[in-house]
Amino acid sequence: MSTTTSALPADYKKGLEGVIAGTSAICTVGRNGDDLRYRGYSIEELVEVATFEEVACMLVCGEKPSPSQAKDFNRQINEGRSLPKPLREVLDRIPHSAHPMDVLRTGLSFMGLVEPEGMLDPTHVAARLIGVAPSIITYWHRVSQGQPAPKLDYEGDDVGGFFLYELFGRMPDAFERRLMNTSLILYAEHGFNASTFAARVTTSTQADMHGAVTAAVATLKGNLHGGANEAAMEMILPYKDADEAEEKVMGMLARKEKIMGFGHRVYKVKDPRNAIIKDYARRMAEMRKDDRLFKIFDRVEAVMMREKKMFANADFFHAYTYFTSGIPIPLYTPIFVFSRLSGWCAHILEQRAENRLIRPTEAYVGPGPRLWIE
Repeated sequence: MSTTTSALPADYKKGLEGVIAGTSAICTVGRNGDDLRYRGYSIEELVEVATFEEVACMLVCGEKPSPSQAKDFNRQINEGRSLPKPLREVLDRIPHSAHPMDVLRTGLSFMGLVEPEGMLDPTHVAARLIGVAPSIITYWHRVSQGQPAPKLDYEGDDVGGFFLYELFGRMPDAFERRLMNTSLILYAEHGFNASTFAARVTTSTQADMHGAVTAAVATLKGNLHGGANEAAMEMILPYKDADEAEEKVMGMLARKEKIMGFGHRVYKVKDPRNAIIKDYARRMAEMRKDDRLFKIFDRVEAVMMREKKMFANADFFHAYTYFTSGIPIPLYTPIFVFSRLSGWCAHILEQRAENRLIRPTEAYVGPGPRLWIE
């Protein structure tokens, strides 16, 4: 005979929702319901006055960098764009049908073999990872599409411009570079989200930075964390106009289907990143003198607020800006990685500074004591 243990402790929180799992000086998310700050600086200010590379340096190094510090970190990123020959050989062998997130996971993990962390100081490793990630994706994507491999010879010093140049084989214009700079800043850091927490758990075991980043990439691939911008774009593509979009979304809501790109576990009022990227989306529609697609996105956002009181998160209008820029849909989440590597590496270094193995306790709900032979 056995009994079932089913009583849960009063402090049990499914999915760790609301549980304080550690301390951090890197980021505050939704403290006032709708704000986001990196080391005290609001994203609204950062997207106006800073480059992504400066923000990445600030996150990884701990403070706003001096001009010389920022220049040195940016140099390390730019020098980190090169692909080691063994990595190119690995990328050549990856099936062309693979998802780019799996390619990125494999490539960043392999970097830990050809360039073990001990070869560089941790800050330099972070810069190297930020530099090489776009190279991994553009190299594999172009080769998988039967195109010549990128030359990785972009002369600019911005990560976003480098990615667009190597992806399309042409120099991006000022607006495209500004959009990518803004996008990368908005995605750079977001507290103890699933992928960041995975990186910190891995780091707490004293694993290397490459291993922790690989765990984070694998976590980000999951549809409930990353990939919302891809899913939102795939959902909206078939709609011919805003009226059809409203009709289809109302049907999805009636069937209780999930609409990707809406709501957030931490923000209670709105996602502050959405207004910033939506403004870029509106400007893109105006510049191209074609607002059909923007109107569809705008209507879906309005329907979700009206029917469910759910606000769009950063991923929703990012899908529009990436699609309108000509970026293939499967590459949307990898762009997230190019940016979030800065936040992940900051958390890895912070975890190391005052490390304690992250080992939570479960609430057991299985059978009580019983005998194998009765």
